[in-house]
Amino acid sequence: MSSHDVPECAGSAAEPPAPDALELTLEAVLFAATEPVSLRDLRAACAESGEVDRASVEAALAHLETRYADRAIELVRSAGGYRFRVRPQYSGSVRAARPERPQRLSRALLETLAIIAYRQPVTRAEIESVRGVAVSSGIMRGLQEREWIYVVGHKELPGRPALYGTTRSFLDDLGLQALDQLPPLDEIRDLADVATDAGLSLATDEADDDGDGEGDAAEAGESREPS
Repeated sequence: MSSHDVPECAGSAAEPPAPDALELTLEAVLFAATEPVSLRDLRAACAESGEVDRASVEAALAHLETRYADRAIELVRSAGGYRFRVRPQYSGSVRAARPERPQRLSRALLETLAIIAYRQPVTRAEIESVRGVAVSSGIMRGLQEREWIYVVGHKELPGRPALYGTTRSFLDDLGLQALDQLPPLDEIRDLADVATDAGLSLATDEADDDGDGEGDAAEAGESREPS
């Protein structure tokens, strides 16, 4: 061996570059966040030691996404910003380890949500026409309370029925940036598959579709999309 040869350690491999302070800060902020964080808020969180430009934050996020590419946790971007989440294939194990009972949604509610997502803006009567059954006030109210739908306007028909659309919270909860990321409707075997594929649990004992005896408040007044 010549004096210029450098011996290699057995089994050595190129180590990935260590994350810099910006990337570590982003990782900490996203790990602690309970909802998606916008790029603007991420820049603000990293600006304690000086102004951070958008390109630097986006580059650090891209590197962070690469670091988590082979992990059970992934960095995703949705309409509301960036967040960490458990990869779908591990969601069952996570639910099994939680002491609390996971939220379970009826098939009627999930089907109604899917119809609104694909056909918006849509009236309640149009939803009922697609489903073939009446849609209860409880279902519409439940979707609004979860901030998945809101009244976007009123149709120019007698009675001016409310038109429903989905919110940014709906996109965030499904991990989507925009509605065009929904799978084509002809590829879905069941309207509820859109929601269940996103990790929402389907109740085995679903409630009836019959109304609950109360009027739908949204039909009388317009609601605003949650900010």
